[in-house]
Amino acid sequence: PGSCGISLGIKTGVAKRSVSTQGSLSFPGLVFMPGTTQLRAKDILYRLQASEAKCIVASEEVVPAVESIISECPDLKSKLLVSPHSQSGWLSFQELFQSASAEHNCVETGSQEPMAIYFTSGTTGSPKMAQHSQSSLGIGYWLDLKSSDIMWNMSDTGWIKAAIGSVFSTWLQGACVFVHRMAQFDTDTFLDTLTTYPITTLCSAPTVYRMLVQKDLKRYKFKKLRHCLTGGEPLNPEVLEQWKAQTGLELYEGYGQTEVGIICANQKGQEIKPGSMGKGVLPYDVQIIDENGNILPPGKEGEIALRLKSSRPFCFFSEYVDNPEKTAATIRGDFYTTGDRGVMDSDGYFWFVGRADDVIISSGYRIGPFEVESALIEHPAVVESAVVSSPDPVRGEVVKAFVVLSAPFKSSNPEKLILELQDHVKKSTAPYKYPRKVEFVPELPKTVTGKIKRNVLRDHEWGRT
Repeated sequence: PGSCGISLGIKTGVAKRSVSTQGSLSFPGLVFMPGTTQLRAKDILYRLQASEAKCIVASEEVVPAVESIISECPDLKSKLLVSPHSQSGWLSFQELFQSASAEHNCVETGSQEPMAIYFTSGTTGSPKMAQHSQSSLGIGYWLDLKSSDIMWNMSDTGWIKAAIGSVFSTWLQGACVFVHRMAQFDTDTFLDTLTTYPITTLCSAPTVYRMLVQKDLKRYKFKKLRHCLTGGEPLNPEVLEQWKAQTGLELYEGYGQTEVGIICANQKGQEIKPGSMGKGVLPYDVQIIDENGNILPPGKEGEIALRLKSSRPFCFFSEYVDNPEKTAATIRGDFYTTGDRGVMDSDGYFWFVGRADDVIISSGYRIGPFEVESALIEHPAVVESAVVSSPDPVRGEVVKAFVVLSAPFKSSNPEKLILELQDHVKKSTAPYKYPRKVEFVPELPKTVTGKIKRNVLRDHEWGRT
């Protein structure tokens, strides 16, 4: 949280089909794959191996992690360091930039050729590689930007929200991008920034607004702020109302996915219904469907889906790379299924109900339970675990782990062991995935075939049983 701006190259990034020459880089038809600096060595190793990346672009803080796994990445040919300091075995971005020729010939690409790959978490297995084409990341009607605007998008540059909000949609409108690299989110720094700089458009996760409305916002006079956006997780109606009461500004919620961008939004000029994600946005035809692909009437809960015409919309992701089964599984009849459940009212407004699967969305981060469970099982205290979402007043929901302990650890101090397991997960995988809640249980609920019934645990957490 708090990693802001558009510096896709500064974060851990991998480029497929890139090649190196002595002392320089050339990228014919480069495909970029951003990642957050919170990734650990194991995460980076998986991404490099799965993508067969030829080049990695990194800042100083991730160099040790990269060096620790580099011997296991035979496809990697070049390492580019974005830092004022040099590093043995790494090309210097600053040196290459200073010596670069003033002449530049762009690679000609077709609209459907691959441009970017984002790793997106699921309920089982490792993250999938969602590939986007040269034409699929440039839609930004929801942002309501003009060329005179200054956009501050509080999104980690490892996520697609940064590409859409801080690069493509913004620059297509000729707007300016504001960057503030905060090592950690701080409400006072955030508010001081809005009062100091002429930022006109702000986009951040609901968690940020939940933290901000705890302050006396009427004491602050924002310099130029006129349009506030939020997305990445459901927005509480009371936060929307408190934000407007204290600042006089509406809060426009948007809903989307890594695979298909913005699907629904509250847009300028539309009535805002507190708690609603707004209406479907162009070019999508958004519907609520049942398990057979039939459209459900207003008021009926079902899966949020996008109607497919004769071909895939240009703003769709192209595929899950090397995973045709997962790509095909997103289609149900005439619809692309999002994996989210919702309701549409008689006015065409959509209301989020929850994930159709077990993916956890905490502070805007998508967290697959399998990833956390895999990290936990590495600890000798853990026999098995089940990870689900748990309600939280600030973050919306957080990661909770139900853990079955091995015999030698059953008599351990519970509080001390919880801290040890949390620290272990932070070191084993990206820290934002660690379980903020841990409960030790004698056994986990399972089906007759031995599969963990996460839904039983999740329903208990949310008071649905």
